Amino acid sequence: MRLGLRLAAGLLVVVLAAWLALVEVFWLPLRVFGVLVPVSVVAAVAGNLLLVALAARLTRSRLAAVLPAGVWLTVAVAASIRRPEGDLVLTGDGALGLANLAFLLLGVVAAAFAVGRVLAAPRRPIAPGPRSVADRQRVPGGSG
Repeated sequence: MRLGLRLAAGLLVVVLAAWLALVEVFWLPLRVFGVLVPVSVVAAVAGNLLLVALAARLTRSRLAAVLPAGVWLTVAVAASIRRPEGDLVLTGDGALGLANLAFLLLGVVAAAFAVGRVLAAPRRPIAPGPRSVADRQRVPGGSG
């Protein structure tokens, strides 16, 4: 894959990670018939595992594979900090507080696991470029 396509794919995965993190944060208080549904926790784990692996596969770069996890963590932590206006997205009372903590904890663990898998994987050898005509005509072990 060309460098431009790899960069575009990496940028797309990072934007997708930011969007998914925002959606997950705002889904945290989701209730169905008054019952808290922690769909954000599942989405955080699955999203972090899949997006890190996708970034590694599409870009073939270890650095680019770490970016979706970093973006997710940035959005999640930013949602837990009170803004100057007093707004706070991740609150900490009762069952919702437990869901918020599970979201942060399991999301970070999934991101760390996915990044660790990518960083621990053996590096693929870089494919040699096209050889010159002189290299093709050279006889191995010869004096030329």
